[in-house]
Amino acid sequence: MPVRDAVFEDIDEICALIEEHAVYEDNHDLKLDRAEMSGHLFGPDPKAWVLIATPPGEPGTVAGFAFCSWNFSTWEARPGIWLDDLFVRPAHRRFGLGGELLDELRNRTSGRVEWDMQAGNEKGEAFYAQLGAEPVPGWIRYRWRP
Repeated sequence: MPVRDAVFEDIDEICALIEEHAVYEDNHDLKLDRAEMSGHLFGPDPKAWVLIATPPGEPGTVAGFAFCSWNFSTWEARPGIWLDDLFVRPAHRRFGLGGELLDELRNRTSGRVEWDMQAGNEKGEAFYAQLGAEPVPGWIRYRWRP
């Protein structure tokens, strides 16, 4: 199976994927503490979860990931999934792993699966449109930092 739930032993690969994704997005200000991330994912009160994608025929290779948390829609009265990051390493693209990760998310909820994408990411727009996902018109995301 090309998609599986991450386990504690995956923390180094998960952090490496986060770092690679940041560089790919030209974000060189990433501050990542592996021990803290491990607690958020695998501690007694996890705040997020990760799916790992492996290429066909290479079960020990981590090709990409989906970094997620649960959300809740009061209007739909059901939980959904917030996809914070979706990243497949360049060497493993074009094998359908991004679609496999998203299909697994869709199978885990009857609610919405939502995410953000940087404006101008034409490849991302085409990929998500091919899957049937649509941008949400009329909404502006706000962020309140400590």
